[in-house]
Amino acid sequence: MDKPSGTSSRLLSLDAMRGFTIAAMIMVNFPGSEEHVFPTLHHTKWNGLTFTDLIAPVFLFIVGVSIALAYSRKIGLPGSKGDLYKKIIIRSVKIFAVGMFLNMMPNFDFSDLRYTGTLHRIAIVFLVCAFLYLNTSWKQQAYLGITILVLYWLALTLIPTPGEGQVMLEPGRNIAAWIDQQFLPGKMWQGNWDPEGILSTFPSIVTGITGMLAGKLMISRFSPNEKSNYLMVAGLFSAAAGYFWGLAFPVNENLWTSSFVLVTSGFASMLLGSLYFLVDILGRTKGTAPGVIFGANAITAYVLADIFALVFYLLPIDGQTLNQHAVTAMSEAGLDPRLASMLYAWFFVALNFIPAYVLYKRKIFIKL
Repeated sequence: MDKPSGTSSRLLSLDAMRGFTIAAMIMVNFPGSEEHVFPTLHHTKWNGLTFTDLIAPVFLFIVGVSIALAYSRKIGLPGSKGDLYKKIIIRSVKIFAVGMFLNMMPNFDFSDLRYTGTLHRIAIVFLVCAFLYLNTSWKQQAYLGITILVLYWLALTLIPTPGEGQVMLEPGRNIAAWIDQQFLPGKMWQGNWDPEGILSTFPSIVTGITGMLAGKLMISRFSPNEKSNYLMVAGLFSAAAGYFWGLAFPVNENLWTSSFVLVTSGFASMLLGSLYFLVDILGRTKGTAPGVIFGANAITAYVLADIFALVFYLLPIDGQTLNQHAVTAMSEAGLDPRLASMLYAWFFVALNFIPAYVLYKRKIFIKL
């Protein structure tokens, strides 16, 4: 555990954005009832985009921004890059290991183990993007990102799926799923394919690269207003490009398609630009405190949510779990079951806010 240093050089808008993204992640992961959820609070079954689909790429974009802000100050400092590489690798391994721990809960059955997940992808994207940032220019990063997106598009739309004899983009019947079936160890989330599989990890790294490019802009010599404007303009162009690319290569979170990268990174850039203008430039900080507090220990809050869920979602009391009791009671009182489910999810987010608040008040960051 580390005591946080002064925050004068921090972007309050980025801290708040990180925290609200984690809060949104907890909310959609833990509805009061899986059977009663507003459509936009579910992942799309395949092609398309919902609010829920935006959360993971926005967080990876923030990871990229944070890399640029953190490591730009360390490039050129005395000492070898080896020590910095070691810290990056150790942190990535720790995040990956925590992801494995969460995957094993609550039964810890090693014969039914999944090696992929949200934290696993964060760990990989952080590792690759941090090494890229320390060893390449922003132009090289941009060219690499474009190259990956184009090659990924060509691979998925030109290479026939083995066993099918034709190019396919259907669930479990595409080249990405086939690669997972051949090479991905352990259990796959959807039986014969995984949304955080091997091939889709490459475009997810590009999501991190787009964040690094935004971070590079934030540490440039442009004025604050110019930075905000450029973020929003670049985001608009990216989202528009992703939309039109999506007409040929559908926007799809499960495959993390190239169009999905552009649309979601564009949204994240516009969101950051807007928040930066309102919070850091205009100083309108009202309402940012919950996000800043969650963001101070973002991954810790995410992990605690999975642990608290053992009690609030799995422990039976009088034949039902606490969430089932709550949603049933609110539904019987006349609330739409979907609204009752969302209200319980908000309650669960508020519950997880308590330890985050305690850590923040004690000025403690838990860095994995």
